[in-house]
Amino acid sequence: MNRYLLPLGVFAGLVLLLGVGLSLNPREVPSPLIGKPAPSFELPQLHEPQKRFAPAQMKGTVWVLNVWASWCAACRDEHPVLADFARSGAAPLYGLNYKDKRDDAIAWLKRYGDPYAASVVDADGRIGIDYGVYGVPETYVIDKQGVIRHAFNSQLQAAQHVDEAIAVLKSL
Repeated sequence: MNRYLLPLGVFAGLVLLLGVGLSLNPREVPSPLIGKPAPSFELPQLHEPQKRFAPAQMKGTVWVLNVWASWCAACRDEHPVLADFARSGAAPLYGLNYKDKRDDAIAWLKRYGDPYAASVVDADGRIGIDYGVYGVPETYVIDKQGVIRHAFNSQLQAAQHVDEAIAVLKSL
């Protein structure tokens, strides 16, 4: 009897693990940067390369950093959500243009609209690596002390994510 219970118990455990795994959202990978200072950088702005932007300039302000690219199909789908967020005035929205060509990025924003207070150019992707970007788009909510408080590791989905971001911002 015992020789049947052990394999049955192992099988039941595997079924339970599989059930839990199937209920998880594979797009939601928790960022290890939550609760840690946002990685610093200083990059040229997309529209005005002679001007530079650094997160240190945002100390004392809650702000949002969105990683995007003109070659990213999900970024195009997410763009109206970002435009709505920017219009809400909940927090300044900055863009990190990731591994893109400047002319392509400028043309893309001209075509779809520019919701960003400014976008900076991460042509080689080094800053994206510092932020743990594994696929665009990604979005980070950064508090007044420069600490990452929330990360969306996938495309923002309509009002649900905008409301979630605004709730995070209000709690800071």
